[in-house]
Amino acid sequence: MDGQTIFDALVLGIVEGLTEFIPVSSTGHLLLLGHFLGFESTGKTFEVLIQLGAILAILTVYAGRLWKIAVALPSDQNARLFVLGILLAFLPAAVIGVMAHKFIKEVLFESPALICTTLLLGGFVLLWVDKIELKPRYTNVMDYPLWLCFVIGVFQCLAMVPGVSRSGATIAGALLLGTDKRSAAEFSFFLAMPTMVGAFAYDLFKNRDVLSADDATLIAIGFVASFIAGVFVVRGLLDFVSRHGFAPFAYWRIIVGLAGFAGLYLVG
Repeated sequence: MDGQTIFDALVLGIVEGLTEFIPVSSTGHLLLLGHFLGFESTGKTFEVLIQLGAILAILTVYAGRLWKIAVALPSDQNARLFVLGILLAFLPAAVIGVMAHKFIKEVLFESPALICTTLLLGGFVLLWVDKIELKPRYTNVMDYPLWLCFVIGVFQCLAMVPGVSRSGATIAGALLLGTDKRSAAEFSFFLAMPTMVGAFAYDLFKNRDVLSADDATLIAIGFVASFIAGVFVVRGLLDFVSRHGFAPFAYWRIIVGLAGFAGLYLVG
């Protein structure tokens, strides 16, 4: 393991933390950037496992609120329904992720052109969703009905295709189903916790026999970098979305998608 590989892992970890919670596809960015850097991880585990660092950022920032929900569970029906809603939203991705794991890792993750395409298409979709006039009926994640949580979870499954964006799919789905922008982004935060922990545990289990000490070192570097970068994003994202909406992220997706196609054309 040389210094360049360590530097690449650090850069990719920062990119993961900066992009995990915004609707631009952290996985798409990691795979595309890794392709041009020549970064290869064993079984594409690095790109999945370092996401837990970003999830730890949510747990750190939302620790007080999560504790209040946990304490309220025995006596507060709203708290119990909220937790049940998150679990229902997580269920579709858990089932499809297990069933399609091999296809996702060995086929979809290995197609930079597909990632560029989904980044572009997702950017146009997000731009359309951000501009249409929607009348929110749900503005508090604690009041989301169970059916709404489950359908948002179905939207999350679109992110099995790299470049679609887990947060982008859930946010766009939530907005189309009648939520406001701030609560849609916040629900995506909460849904990320079981989703990413589940992805981490399953991917680690599937690749436990092929990971080396060097792999573990790179993952640790990426994990720490994604955690630190993720803290900054989580702290400021909701206020940013309230002021500016999702159009800036849509334009970023389009720029990255076009740049990716240009890079593939020029250097392969």
